[in-house]
Amino acid sequence: MAGKRNKRPVDAPEQAGSYYDLPLKAVDDLVTADESNSPPVTDQELRKYRSRSRIHLADWLKALLIKAWFSGAVCFFFYWGLGTYLHDALDKLVVLGVALGIVFDILLNNLYRFYASPKGANDRWMMYPQKKYITFPLNILHAFVLLALVVTTYQAINLALVALTGVKDKIFLGVEPILFGVFTTLWDQALISLKGVFKRIVQDAKQKNR
Repeated sequence: MAGKRNKRPVDAPEQAGSYYDLPLKAVDDLVTADESNSPPVTDQELRKYRSRSRIHLADWLKALLIKAWFSGAVCFFFYWGLGTYLHDALDKLVVLGVALGIVFDILLNNLYRFYASPKGANDRWMMYPQKKYITFPLNILHAFVLLALVVTTYQAINLALVALTGVKDKIFLGVEPILFGVFTTLWDQALISLKGVFKRIVQDAKQKNR
């Protein structure tokens, strides 16, 4: 009949409230999750959730390009950018060394640590892999050593070109971001390699003494 309509039965208060019950244990597990209580995940599983680019670069090449890019950017912004304000060459080198050390400590090394897979995989690209307060001044001192080696490289190349051409009082190779980044990266890796060799020698000597 038209006067009769099918009415949906109203749920009891207990049944209605059950729809809004939260899985409290699952929420607690999510909030307290960390490396110690989480199940291990393989690298193959993690790769499924990472973005993939069409151009694949080897890890070592990627690390070197990143370091060269950061070094070149420091040269561009601080050596070229402050050229109109700092006319003394020594002042520019001091500013460049401090900036290079800060960028290495705060930006470059933290980037290496961030995308390292597994953790610590990029330690071989850093002079001071562990993040500590002391690494900040140490990276600045390291940057001045790199800067001295890079300046020496520029001078050696220019002296060699003067000797080959016989043209004096001419700077054949000036400071610019690309080569500065390349020279800085090569010298930095050379010093890191020397540090590794020295560390192995010390460890071998300690083992022999034992």
